[in-house]
Order: sequence, then C-alpha cells, then structure tokens
Amino acid sequence: MAKQSFHLISGKEGDKEWVPVTKLGRLVKDRKITSLEEIYLNSLPIKEYEIIDMLLSNLKDEVLKIMPVQKQTRAGQRTRFKAFVAIGDHNGHVGLGVKCSKEVATAIRGAIIAAKLSVIPVRRGYWGNKIGQPHTVPCKVTGKCGSVLVRLIPAPRGTGIVSAPVPKKLLQMAGVEDCYTSAVGQTATLGNFAKATYAAIQRTYSYLTPDLWKEQSLEKTPYQRYWEFLAQSAPVRV
Repeated sequence: MAKQSFHLISGKEGDKEWVPVTKLGRLVKDRKITSLEEIYLNSLPIKEYEIIDMLLSNLKDEVLKIMPVQKQTRAGQRTRFKAFVAIGDHNGHVGLGVKCSKEVATAIRGAIIAAKLSVIPVRRGYWGNKIGQPHTVPCKVTGKCGSVLVRLIPAPRGTGIVSAPVPKKLLQMAGVEDCYTSAVGQTATLGNFAKATYAAIQRTYSYLTPDLWKEQSLEKTPYQRYWEFLAQSAPVRV
C-alpha cells in the first residue's frame, strides 16, 4: 500500500514544475536554504510540501490504516474514507498525516501531503556512555491524544523497540533504534495512538538538557539574509 501511495502523489503532481508561492519556497528552490535543520532552527512554518520533497529525497511513506467514517444527512448516510499515513527517512525526521475523502486514493494522497507538511526533527541520545551514534530517545518523554498516553523510555543499545506495532512503525521511521514504551488508555483507537506517539517524539526537542545550556549568538534569519533576492523574485500582483 505504501508503494502505491507514493505513485499516487508522484504521478499527477510530479510532472508539473513547482512554482513556489511562499518566501521559504522561493529560497529552497533557489538553493539558498539546503537543509531542514536551518528551517527548524529559525522556526519557519512550512506551507508547501514540495519543500520537503527537495530537502528530503529519501522519504518513505506507509499507510497505517484506512477506515470508513459516516455522517448522517437528510438523504441518508454519507460514507467517506479516512487515511492515516506515516512518513520518515529513518534518520531523524518523521511526520504523520490524516485525511478524509470520498475516494481511498484521494485520501491517501492528501494524507501524504499532510504528513510531509508535519515532518518534525527527532532528537536522539544515549542510554549510558556516549559511544557511537545516538540510538535512543534522549530522556523520558510523554505524548497524549484523547485518552491515549504514550511514554517513551531510553533503552540500552541492542534492545530494539519494545512497543506495539503503531508506535514501533513511527519510531523506526524516526530513526530510533532502541526504546521502551508504555501506553495507557484506549489504544485500539489507532488515530489517537499514532498522534500520541507523534506528540511524544515531538517533545524530544522541547527539553533543554544541560548539553544545550551553552549560550549561542543570535544570527540573522534566512528572510533577513536574503531580503534582496526575495524582493527581486517576488511575484507581481495584478
């Protein structure tokens, strides 16, 4: 299903040349910005999924679930399909997208776009001594959605991901190799389970650990550095 979903989005929209409409999009297309980390560092909102396509070429997507949802109308019940899609590069970036549509293919395509727009950086750390590459979450983190509460706990190297299938898939796509998890609540509700895990992963960068206490000098944002380019390439409004 994941491969099929990739072709769904690359077939129709991949043929057209991307014309960016935001300042960030223009900077990325002109190669003024070459990494997602620079965007995250300046807290710039990503409004175009093509930005992610240009900066992360090795993204993999997987459909977590497709479920029918119904709405009662005067004419009867209206059925639509809700798609949950996880996306990641297995190296510190992960996203989660949800989309509802009349057709399954349209729902998957929309969920992939939503997942790309919600891609977040994942901070990884060590369980004990800082030997080799970071392999687990840096500290205990918790995420909540609805009644579901997911807790991620650092684990020794070689443990693997001790988890239910849904958080395991998201953690693998995020590039976390070893992790203990605990979940409380109605985890059978897959949407809330996935969102709670995503919220927990997102919080890995919300803690200011001692290794980040060092003062850093303020630098100009990309908008300030490239203001002349943005002024020249601004679209003319009629």
